[in-house]
Amino acid sequence: MTFNKDAYLDYKDQILQNAQDLLAIPSPSGYGKAVTDHLMTQLADMDIEAVKTLKGGVLAHIPGKISGNGILLQAHVDTLGGMVHAIKETGGIQITPIGGLNPSNTETENVTILTRSGKTYEGTFQLENASVHVNKDFTTTQRNWETMEVVIDEDVKEDEDVKKLGIQAGDYVFFEPRTRITKSGYIKSRFLDDKLSAAILLAYLKYLKDQKITLSRDLYIHFTIYEEVGHGGSHPFPEGVTEVWSVDMGCVGEGLNCREKQVSIAAKDSGGPYNYELVSRLIELAEKYNIDAAVDIYPFYGSDVEATLAAGHDFRHALIGPGVYASHGYERSHIDGAGNTFRLIQAYLED
Repeated sequence: MTFNKDAYLDYKDQILQNAQDLLAIPSPSGYGKAVTDHLMTQLADMDIEAVKTLKGGVLAHIPGKISGNGILLQAHVDTLGGMVHAIKETGGIQITPIGGLNPSNTETENVTILTRSGKTYEGTFQLENASVHVNKDFTTTQRNWETMEVVIDEDVKEDEDVKKLGIQAGDYVFFEPRTRITKSGYIKSRFLDDKLSAAILLAYLKYLKDQKITLSRDLYIHFTIYEEVGHGGSHPFPEGVTEVWSVDMGCVGEGLNCREKQVSIAAKDSGGPYNYELVSRLIELAEKYNIDAAVDIYPFYGSDVEATLAAGHDFRHALIGPGVYASHGYERSHIDGAGNTFRLIQAYLED
């Protein structure tokens, strides 16, 4: 098999479209039906075998020339979000976070509340008493889940007014992603972690189908929906799989090598080192094919594949992904980072 290092150029627009489609579908951890229905439709359109797992994720299979020694790539399509915790006497709504959502960088964001009956209501996540001209402590008040609330865009004056709308504890709260793609190729949005990598994997599958490429080994793609709460990648795993990767994000920030235009190769994160031979091979391929990559250590990062190993599975493991700045906030990446991630996967599977 000859590795075509320029094939990615024909799939840049596909990655961007995939990302926009996925980002437009709310999917905080555990609320995965809408986004996984979308994935099942996309995979069916490509004539790719896929099933929904009991947990609610999507597992796709692309048979290789020889069964066994399979590789499974994981990308999560669940995101951060919120859930109604309590309704205050004033009519404000206190929420509890889903995943590592930070109240400081979600202040003033638009939200949608989904009730159990299927009704939706809009609101804004604000500091209590949010008028600067009224609240003398506005600047010094700590932003946390107790001092902030959803101000619902309905005529409510007290808790009973909110309850009459059908809103109750346990209702999901979706934060607006605010997706933008600039002329210079930057991609800005909440929840690029990890819908950008899911978009890359969908584009890679389309490339395989378009080019009628049969890989030498079985390829499985698992789109998980519980990564942000720690157990997305714990199960399932088809027989014959020997390697599992997380295709997630590379962090961009002080003390790190990775930038938004690069693909990150993680040597170690909070769960410890990744497989030495795999990391070495990925570095070798990046150098061989002039793929813009950075090797980094992420002390505050955990991935799906660590949930895989924690569940007791015996696999070689790796973590790669496009560089993402401002992780768990209003994130930014670049189409070149997505491209380098596509090319590194391509090189590993086709070289």
